[in-house]
Amino acid sequence: MSTEAKETLGAEDSKWLGEYSQVHMNVFGTPLRVMDHGQGAHVWDVDGNEYLDFLAGIAVNSLGYAHPKWVKAVADQAAKVAHISNYFASEPQIELAAKLVKLAGAPEGSKVYFGNSGAEGNEAALKLAKLYGRTLPGALPAVGGKPARIIAMTHGFHGRTMGALSATWKPGIRKPYDPLVPNIEFVRAGDKVALHDAFAQTGIGHYGKGPVAAVILELIQGEAGVKPLGADYVKFVREMCDINHALLIIDEVQTGIGRTGSWFAFQREDLSGGITPDMVTFAKGVAGGFPMGGMIAFGEKLASLFTPGSHGSTFAGNPLGAAAGLATLSAIEDEHLIANAEERGKQLREGIMATGNPLYVSVRGRGLLDAVELKHPCAHAVMNYCLEHGLIVNAVAPDALRFAPPLIVTAEDVDQALAVLKSVPTDLPND
Repeated sequence: MSTEAKETLGAEDSKWLGEYSQVHMNVFGTPLRVMDHGQGAHVWDVDGNEYLDFLAGIAVNSLGYAHPKWVKAVADQAAKVAHISNYFASEPQIELAAKLVKLAGAPEGSKVYFGNSGAEGNEAALKLAKLYGRTLPGALPAVGGKPARIIAMTHGFHGRTMGALSATWKPGIRKPYDPLVPNIEFVRAGDKVALHDAFAQTGIGHYGKGPVAAVILELIQGEAGVKPLGADYVKFVREMCDINHALLIIDEVQTGIGRTGSWFAFQREDLSGGITPDMVTFAKGVAGGFPMGGMIAFGEKLASLFTPGSHGSTFAGNPLGAAAGLATLSAIEDEHLIANAEERGKQLREGIMATGNPLYVSVRGRGLLDAVELKHPCAHAVMNYCLEHGLIVNAVAPDALRFAPPLIVTAEDVDQALAVLKSVPTDLPND
């Protein structure tokens, strides 16, 4: 790959981006490039420029681009049937649900709800939590109860649909849509006293609040800058939920499906302290680029709260997406990509600090979900420099770059990325 600077857009990129702005609502800003095709961890734009992709569609393209097993599975299924609606079932849909329950180590009776995105997986979890909240004694109107509450974390991100947005912290994307779903409140992430006090506010009578139905959190807050909550805190959350008969929802949309060096991040002792959740949401990497997400409810009692008509989606679990999901999980297993995520992530984190570039203060993350803290808030300038030199990374915060390469990334790919990162100037302008 050439490392010559690409400081101006090519003719084809410029043409297509001009047309993009004429037909697309401006919710994403101006795209950086117009991509054409990919292979492995590399992708090419419409002008033929090659890039090493260390973002993977924001942790989506688990198998990179054009993985033969994934391509064959999608093509074969498309030749059979792509969609049938939920009046009917398909073999891939049933097999994928069973596989996910097994990989999560969920107990007997656990069940899956399929959606099309991470936000939809979290919507399903929040709705199930609301149904559960209605079963709590403190929420019964007959005894003066009040609606059950859901507790979320500051700096957490769970999606942009109305329910998921209500549990998402970032004020800038919340405020324009107020009022949002009621009875969802925030506590300071990592603050045990704040969480304890939130539970303690429960009580019958004029001054008390309704019981807590659930706590929703990410073990690594991805959009906040790839920041782990800490195993000790997560164990405390689990204890508080158990004491107060509340559910623990772990959002694994970004951390799941091998991304952190285990099938799910909660299975890492150093991230969760060994706890078991009541619900896990997933998406992004599960179908290797096909839009799919969902939720696993742990145990038959909780899973049975959803009944026919209580939730649904036209496209959920369609055969094409399910076939893509099965191919993705199979390739991750067969090619030992979880171990690869652990090894390549370690290589990347250690390699960044070994570059000697004084711009890099520290690195954090697990597996192939990582971030480097910058000496000053110039993340967008660094991201643009890397893009111009053939490396795709993400300015996840003003002072942090996020890395989420495909799970198939090689040691040579990591070395190539490190060469670009080493060359980043230290005097780039702040965001």
